[in-house]
Amino acid sequence: MSPGRPRPRQPDEQLVEALVPTPLPVAVPDPAPLPTLPTSAAPSGDGRLLFDVARPDAAGRVTARALLRALGWTPGLTLHVDVVTGAILITPAAEGAHAVGTREELPLPAAARHLCGIATGEPVLLAALPRQNRVVAHPSNTIAAVLADLHARILGEPS
Repeated sequence: MSPGRPRPRQPDEQLVEALVPTPLPVAVPDPAPLPTLPTSAAPSGDGRLLFDVARPDAAGRVTARALLRALGWTPGLTLHVDVVTGAILITPAAEGAHAVGTREELPLPAAARHLCGIATGEPVLLAALPRQNRVVAHPSNTIAAVLADLHARILGEPS
């Protein structure tokens, strides 16, 4: 080596491979099971009513698979849709102008939505009556008014 060039420095400590333990394999834990959610259409105590909440899309369709399956309504079933006392009444009808959709959705025609004050994307309460083989779609403003009156009675306040 030449006298002007510094000598490379050797590290003071070095790992000795025989003393470094091999890492133990880490067992991957089994994933925790996902919680089960209750169905959205759980029957009431006497089995007379089934409920679901849905939001109409731009075409006025609401998905209601659990209710339709409970009623035995399949895609293609023709329906009669009418407005009764501010709610939409849907019943099977051989000569109906509407039908259950291929994705198990119910039609809420524009005229019926307009008469009931149902806007696109606003929730509607769907009540299925299996014994009568019907579905009633209630607009959210009706449900809010009914609940406001009920809460006022419960709390002893004037409505």
